[in-house]
Amino acid sequence: MTLTSRDLRTFLSSYKIVALLIVIAVIWAFFGFMTYDADLGGSQFLTARNFSNLLRQMAITGMLASAMVFVIVAGEIDLSVGSLLGLLGGIAAVLDVLYHWPLAGTIAVVILLGIAFGLAVGWLTAYQGIPSFIVTLGGMLVFRGAVLGLTGGITVAPASEGLKYIGQGYLPGVMGNALAAALFVLLVVLAFKTRAGRQKHALPVSSMTVEVARLVAVGAVILGFVLTLNSYQGVPVPVLILLVILGVFTVIADKTVFGRRIYAVGSNLEATRLSGVNVNLVKMMVFGLMGLMCALAGLTTTARLAAGTPSAGTGAELDAIASCFIGGTSMRGGIGTVIGALVGALIMASLDNGMSMLGVETFWQQIVKGVILVLAVWMDIVSSGNTR
Repeated sequence: MTLTSRDLRTFLSSYKIVALLIVIAVIWAFFGFMTYDADLGGSQFLTARNFSNLLRQMAITGMLASAMVFVIVAGEIDLSVGSLLGLLGGIAAVLDVLYHWPLAGTIAVVILLGIAFGLAVGWLTAYQGIPSFIVTLGGMLVFRGAVLGLTGGITVAPASEGLKYIGQGYLPGVMGNALAAALFVLLVVLAFKTRAGRQKHALPVSSMTVEVARLVAVGAVILGFVLTLNSYQGVPVPVLILLVILGVFTVIADKTVFGRRIYAVGSNLEATRLSGVNVNLVKMMVFGLMGLMCALAGLTTTARLAAGTPSAGTGAELDAIASCFIGGTSMRGGIGTVIGALVGALIMASLDNGMSMLGVETFWQQIVKGVILVLAVWMDIVSSGNTR
């Protein structure tokens, strides 16, 4: 039996997440083997401690990628997210360390500024007709220059204990177990509610056996996830924040009019405009969401480092964009999922973590990530059948 290009396109378009999970399994198996040390009791990559660190590293990229999906789906791009992350993280550090603001005030100001900067970028793109590539390229320079001026080019430290908890804290084991149980119950309710809705409208549904098997598999993954993290110190707070973002953004994408309009704008801008949708407002709001995620990522970065650094967020835009493309977001717009982007972020974080543990030099890490970005776009072209 010969595997044809058509078979490959069908598999990639229908089972992208499955294919990505297989890739993750291969990456973990490779680094697990390469970091095996009998004297240290086994693989140093496949430990609860490293798994916790890996997810904490992935959380910041995941926050950016979760909103970058909407930007790319809408047919735009944002190159300024790394610099905006650095600026907002620097503002958080200055307010916390130098002015001793209460934590709630610091978080509120940073979030409001993030949304405001994002909306400003969106307004220039949507209402003034400046290509998003140019606006965000200029924003990248402006925001990076602003953070250098704000911090004076030096590290602002140390952050308060309250701020550090956002990036370094863990949930108690009991709370982690309770949240896992609540998440599983919610998934079960949503699955059967969706099934009932499809049956009501005479739409095809999978058999009950398949549905139950799928939920059992998901439950096993959630259980293994929580038990592994609890065996170290618990669920990291940044990971919890990312899971909440995943849930909220998935609902926005699948269950709201705004979400459907984002996909419509990216799929066919003129048809969506002619149908009465304010496409400029949709695009501006998408960039507002991107600014919000930059604020959360900036707060988390400062909290994790316990300091604001002028170099924070450097290259983060590449990781976020690559995560989206790896996760199945189409560069042509109109196609992409938040869960796919987060799986892509996990792949990027796994490569960073594994190569660092093996002592791979930084320049090789950059080369590998660049090659993966090109391969991800090529896979998008192959899966769509647009190869020449």
